[in-house]
This record gives sequence, structure tokens and C-alpha cells, in this order.
Amino acid sequence: MENQSVTIFGTWWCGDCFRTRQFFNKHKINYQWVDIDEDQNAEEFVIKTNHGNRSVPTILFEDGSILVEPTNTQLHEKLGVS
Repeated sequence: MENQSVTIFGTWWCGDCFRTRQFFNKHKINYQWVDIDEDQNAEEFVIKTNHGNRSVPTILFEDGSILVEPTNTQLHEKLGVS
């Protein structure tokens, strides 16, 4: 999955976003980081995706699937890493 296109929508002050970035970095999974505090279109995407909630991290995968505020276990299952 190292070459897969993954976009993480989040904020720098969010603890779950920090944990998620650490997970991706530890497993050497490439991703694009988008701070929704700095990108209004990204914020609108997150709010629309989460039915009016500004829930982060919202992770968009190349296959079109989305995980919102996933646990490390959910990330392990989705990405197939050990």
C-alpha cells in the first residue's frame, strides 16, 4: 500500500489526527495531509462527508472508501499492515 493515494483531512491540534499521522509514518505509508483549518474546500468536504460534523481525521482512500476517526486496529485492518 506504500504507493496508494491516501488523503488525511485533519487539524494540527487534533490528538486523533496526530496519532493517525504517527501510524502512517511508522508504517511508511504515503499520504497527503490537508489541514481543514487552512483549506475551506477541504473543511466543506469533511462536513458534507460527516453529515454536518467537522469530524477529523477523515481519511479518503484511493478506492473511494472513507474512514472517520479510525482506531489503530481499524487502520491495521484497512491497510493490511502488521
